[in-house]
Amino acid sequence: MVKIYTSICFALFLSVFGSQTLHANTVVVKGGNSVYFAFQQDTTKAKKEPSTFSVKTDTIGQMIKALQKFKAVRDTINIRSATPVPNLSLQQIIKGNLAGVYVQEPNGEPGTEQSIIIQGASGQLFTKKDIYALQPAVYLNGVPLVADNPFAFDVQKYDYNRVGPATNLLSQISIDNIQSISVIKDPFELAKLGPNAANGAIYITTKNARAAGLRDISANAYFGYVTAPTVNTINGVYENNFRKPFYQKYATTENYAGYASYLRDSTNTAYYGPSNWNDVYYKNTPTFSADLGITGGGDRANFRFFGSGTQNAGNADDTHINKYNLFFGINMAPFKWLTVSSSVNAARLDRTRNRSLRDRFAETRYIPDLSNPLSPNASIYGSFLGENEKNVDNNRSSILNGNLIISAKINKITLASSLIFDYNEGVRDYFTPSTLMDGVSYVSNYFGYSQRLLQSNTASYKYEINKANTVDFEIGQSFQGDTYKYNYARAYNGPNDYVKLNLVDGREKINDADNPEYLNTLAKGGFYVFRYIDKERNNLMSFYGSAKYSYKNLLNVSALLRRDGSSNGQPDSRWVTTPAFSATFNLKEQFLKDNTFFDNLNLSAGWGRNLRIFLDDRYAAGPQYRSENGWFEEPTIPGYGGRLGINRPYESGFIGYGISLPFSDRTNITLDASFLKNRINAAISAYNRNDNNNIVGVPVPFETGYSVNYQSGMDINNKGLELMLNGVIISKPKGLNWNTTLNINYNHNELKALPNGLKEVIVGDNKLAVGKPVGSFWLYSNNGIYNTNADVPAGRTFNGIPMKAGDPNWADYNGDNRVDSKDKVLTGNRLPKFVGGWNNTLAYKNFDLNFNFIFALGQKAINQYEATRYGFINREASNDINSVKEVSSWQIFDNEKAYPIYNPWSDVDAYRVDQDLFLEDASYVKLRSVTLGYDFGKTSFFKKSGKTIRRAYLYATAMNLFTITRFTGADPELVNYTGYYDGANLTIPRTFVLGFKLDL
Repeated sequence: MVKIYTSICFALFLSVFGSQTLHANTVVVKGGNSVYFAFQQDTTKAKKEPSTFSVKTDTIGQMIKALQKFKAVRDTINIRSATPVPNLSLQQIIKGNLAGVYVQEPNGEPGTEQSIIIQGASGQLFTKKDIYALQPAVYLNGVPLVADNPFAFDVQKYDYNRVGPATNLLSQISIDNIQSISVIKDPFELAKLGPNAANGAIYITTKNARAAGLRDISANAYFGYVTAPTVNTINGVYENNFRKPFYQKYATTENYAGYASYLRDSTNTAYYGPSNWNDVYYKNTPTFSADLGITGGGDRANFRFFGSGTQNAGNADDTHINKYNLFFGINMAPFKWLTVSSSVNAARLDRTRNRSLRDRFAETRYIPDLSNPLSPNASIYGSFLGENEKNVDNNRSSILNGNLIISAKINKITLASSLIFDYNEGVRDYFTPSTLMDGVSYVSNYFGYSQRLLQSNTASYKYEINKANTVDFEIGQSFQGDTYKYNYARAYNGPNDYVKLNLVDGREKINDADNPEYLNTLAKGGFYVFRYIDKERNNLMSFYGSAKYSYKNLLNVSALLRRDGSSNGQPDSRWVTTPAFSATFNLKEQFLKDNTFFDNLNLSAGWGRNLRIFLDDRYAAGPQYRSENGWFEEPTIPGYGGRLGINRPYESGFIGYGISLPFSDRTNITLDASFLKNRINAAISAYNRNDNNNIVGVPVPFETGYSVNYQSGMDINNKGLELMLNGVIISKPKGLNWNTTLNINYNHNELKALPNGLKEVIVGDNKLAVGKPVGSFWLYSNNGIYNTNADVPAGRTFNGIPMKAGDPNWADYNGDNRVDSKDKVLTGNRLPKFVGGWNNTLAYKNFDLNFNFIFALGQKAINQYEATRYGFINREASNDINSVKEVSSWQIFDNEKAYPIYNPWSDVDAYRVDQDLFLEDASYVKLRSVTLGYDFGKTSFFKKSGKTIRRAYLYATAMNLFTITRFTGADPELVNYTGYYDGANLTIPRTFVLGFKLDL
């Protein structure tokens, strides 16, 4: 724990200078954490005029003023239109509403993790761990929220979900308590935020106390239903008919003898009876929320309280999440030169997870016999759900964050000191009975936490050369300490299904002698246990100085220089110096001062560098030992025979010296304008970002024993254009009004360099090549089918296997008559070229109608669901995690695609997933929400009643109404982070709610 001594020194400093030199001006603090607030109050002068001593407070953590470039078109959310939409998480709130921000929501299950990528990917996209490294910083009232660390994936065999509750921590955000949400992309402001914002930043400001004498009470609530989808169910008859062409064309007598056992007997009602599993799997489920906000205070202090409770439900598999949120903020001005501000935010997330087979087997790492899948019959499937009642699956996340900020103004010098903290912990207790696991019960327990403590000090000075020229100077220092820890234990084969806990003898000694049964779960017929414990500490020390020159209302030029040191860097590269520059020129004032068409016209440009810190402390250590004594089927076993062992990191990869910290260089040029009396506002930005010196695993000779050698030197470029439009199309105070907002982002991603001048690197089943997007798929090109042996070129092989009739005709690009990895090509992109949204509000008298479209265009996806469906022979023979057949697979989709009838018994694996046969266009346009509301507070009845009702708003909202796409799966949004659609995740439900908002 860092000893906070700054506030004491600060108080001594004030006592030395005294208060006679201080005066009652608005205090503006511009800290490295972008915290803005202001007070005007002197407790020693009891003046009665409100204008003299009223507290004048910007919201805690007010957005950086330089980011507010546009009068009406800004990189911010329209909070008024967003609050009636029952979004659970921050990602859902900003989806399609912020320019250049791409949100991935690959699962409709409430509370699951979601991804945010700003202006393209800065790294590779091949694993879930990679996605963690691409996430932007999220600030809540100036608090940079700490996320779960991906180091827990090191002890997992599968990365579908992180061990623990795996709950989306950004579900803590309650939209009714939010004043503004902005995306920070400006290079200068990102450089000011420092290494935390290397991937961009989302800045959230909560509602805050208002001026003295103003009391606000707001109550909000909604109730509605997530609706069950319409499903085209199938049973064994359809599946049998689906397989018939394959058997008729290619099957031998031996193949017929191995026909799937569950399909052999057509009188078996479990598979050939009614297919009504959807009646118990999908449900119309209630979803609801209620909250209360109170703002008040006096002349010298004010406060805000907010409390909310939410149940967000899924429409499938009895999934839901309960969220509870409390917020309290207080502002005080004990003297006209001293201000104190503090806020605390707390949340608890209790999640009821799905009962899918895949997620259970991934957790247990135990695959039972899968030859007989779940029955599509509701009564039989209901028996399976009855056995699930023996399960224990408790998932809880607790969150606490806040800040304390003290500032003072001494003549033209402003001093500020802040203490910021964020802590979250996750707990999961899981048990599954032996009746669901081939006679072997399973239990796991997880406890983990992430915490961040940040202390900063700033000093600013405004120097007025004359009335036309001013210079603002600022210096700052901060220290950030992050700690991540988890305890995880998984155990098998308990004494019976009634024992659902690991019970051990915790006495280390008995009668001063060592206890031989200390922590031995097997001593009394207990579980067979594997334990995992890990902890990381990352520290970041920063210093910076900046200057801003202003000439009238015509020109602003800013420069910044900072020095950052990270404990996760190697000794010779822990400290890095980074600069940044920006300038804004008022074209309207200089060239079009008398022009009546343009109301504002500004040109701004900036360049900045951000240090990027490693999420994993392994890279700071250089060559090292690890506990990796597993094997192919179980790579995470830490030892042999109950003894912990250490060895070189052959499986995870070699880390040597000479690894330096990566960094990001950004350039941005923006032209923004408002015209026609501010009825139309527009901005267009061009940006270029180079993410340099990233780490990548480079293959090494097999004889070394290592899987890869991690080296610095991967450079990635993202460049693009952004367009933002905001227009008042129709404006009639007593008639129809129409406001529309459009944001479009185009991004081009390209790999520029690899370590040691390499042109390409193979990473598992993926490939990185200079000149190609990092999100490209590495696939075989499918040109049809060899219908006869005569169609096969003489001697043609696939990875050494002779090809024959019924095999795919894969392209042999190098002409060596051998189809192998040298013939695979990079094609498509996991990320879209265009993202954006179109929001409209129509208002007539007291009615308003809002509808919101979002879109993502140009991305591709692999339909793994169809690949495994057509490759049923290999799927059922392998009996691995990809062989799992969920009950939801007993359905067909209206837009299913027909694929060629290949030989499913062929040794070449005709329906392998790494071919462009299953590559699809995953572009989509979605009507995300429609809201119709009526404000009773504007009616004559309420106005004449004399009640202080500022707003009484009744509304109805519908979400996820329809999607326009050529994708043949259930929903293109359900494509996972790595660009594969496997059909295992729950669909995003269509939701209908009725709510009210009451402001007093």
